[in-house]
Amino acid sequence: MIRTVLLRWIPFAGLATALCVLIYAAAQQTGREMANDPQIEIARNARTALASGQSITSIIPQTQTELSTSLSPFISAVSDDGTVVASSAKLHGQLRSVPRGVLENVKETGEEQVTWQPEPGVRMATVVTKNPGASGGFIVVGRSLFETESRIGKIGSLLTLGWAGTLLGLLILVAFSEAFAAARD
Repeated sequence: MIRTVLLRWIPFAGLATALCVLIYAAAQQTGREMANDPQIEIARNARTALASGQSITSIIPQTQTELSTSLSPFISAVSDDGTVVASSAKLHGQLRSVPRGVLENVKETGEEQVTWQPEPGVRMATVVTKNPGASGGFIVVGRSLFETESRIGKIGSLLTLGWAGTLLGLLILVAFSEAFAAARD
């Protein structure tokens, strides 16, 4: 009887597993995409300001953000060769920029949304756009993914708990169903 119960349970377990994986993937992707929203707005507003003739220094806040600890958004101006011209953020007191490959891609596409990890444990939701101003280069806007990834982790834990409970519930249901069918015969 145990073999029969397990054989009947396996397809249900597979379906429950697939649904939980699908739900997690959808929640993770939605959360990560939403983490870009403030940076998209800031980057596009900066691009508009620069296109209308404002200077780079007028769009970059004077307040410095420490990338390893702050949740605040930052904005940087980067030259065509990847050198940081001005920035409201530093990592351990040093100016940092996104990888050169990102800048090369933005030259072609005009804008890119990337996860940037300047060092292990420091992950940023980053939007990079071309600077339409006379100086050229790029505008980089980002903020920490710490809270987003924390929420995604909580969703994963809840889904894992729900998945395990569902598998156990299905096993019990199939076992009772088999026992009931055997008692009827």
